[in-house]
Amino acid sequence: MLVLEAIRDRILHGDYPEGTPLRQDAIAAELGVSRIPVREALRQLEAEGLVSFSPHVGAIVSTLSLDEIREVFELRALIEADLLRRAFPHLTREVLDRAEAVLDDYEEALEKGDVRAWGTLNWLFHSTLYLPERHPLAINIVQQLHNHSDRYQRMQLKLTHGETRANREHRAILSAVREGEQQHAISLLSSHILGAGRGLIEFLRSQREAPLDETARETK
Repeated sequence: MLVLEAIRDRILHGDYPEGTPLRQDAIAAELGVSRIPVREALRQLEAEGLVSFSPHVGAIVSTLSLDEIREVFELRALIEADLLRRAFPHLTREVLDRAEAVLDDYEEALEKGDVRAWGTLNWLFHSTLYLPERHPLAINIVQQLHNHSDRYQRMQLKLTHGETRANREHRAILSAVREGEQQHAISLLSSHILGAGRGLIEFLRSQREAPLDETARETK
């Protein structure tokens, strides 16, 4: 489990970018373990969609197409809106205070420029509102969807300074929940997720097309 968490953390935080070969010997030496737990961890990460295996290359960090990323955010919007709807009658002041404390930590991470904390705190805020103890299977699915997009989204936030907008939208969602405005809170949540997806797709399209544009100019 420690090896699994270590490799997953490196992928989610961009230490292993998309398309990076994951050499079992090198990772085993880096973590001070044998190849067996590394191989098992990579198979688990393949099941999570973070790693893929190529016959001639071995394990590599998965690359999501723009259409796949769009689908991830559309699925998130559907599932998370339903989770919030089902959780709404059971959200106590204690739960909402925990969610607000997460946002306070998120703001502190923003001030420090702690990019590594953003994705973790983002997921913690969302999942706190969904009462994971009541919906463990749905939460597990949503967390995997978060993992698929988190490494890309963290890079986008860092380079475009979109983290302030995300924080503002989180505060608005929490405020609507505190006021008991269920439909408004769900609408804000759905708009927040779909808007983040659109922004990420636009960002990645520009990033992925830039090298092609540069090559085209060089060949003229």
